[in-house]
Amino acid sequence: MESGRSDPSEEVDQTCIFCLIANDLDKETEILKKDKELMCFRDIYPAAPHHYLVIPIQHIESCHSLHGGHIGLIQRMAEMGKAVLREQGVTNMKDIRLGFHQPPYTSVDHLHLHVLAPSSQISQYMEYKFIPRSYRFLSDKYILDYLNKLPPPVQFSDGSVLSL
Repeated sequence: MESGRSDPSEEVDQTCIFCLIANDLDKETEILKKDKELMCFRDIYPAAPHHYLVIPIQHIESCHSLHGGHIGLIQRMAEMGKAVLREQGVTNMKDIRLGFHQPPYTSVDHLHLHVLAPSSQISQYMEYKFIPRSYRFLSDKYILDYLNKLPPPVQFSDGSVLSL
């Protein structure tokens, strides 16, 4: 990954495992798909035969940190998750589940989309973590609907964003 930094460990949150993965500082994680903005890898505690995580390379703490300017990001995360499912041989795209945990139900404080398939085979011992429309697990569609209702963020010339 080209980052413009001479040392990729500079400016990386060393306490965030997903930041380490995103910056190629974790050599144990197999990256299934990657572009300049996102990457996808297997969940280390899979709840279904196919359980992947899509993360932004940029550190975003959680779905509570999102604003209207992130609509495209969430759409691209879902698209990447579905693409990985297809690449891994999943053919029934109606039997999948995509979503985000929200604090305090997050295990890593770095935005990540859970991509599970087949959803009909989610482990009964882990199913409670991935119940659609529950407070614990918010679908990508729910997040997009919420973000679409927010006023657009104000972007300043220095690149900072104010969201209301």
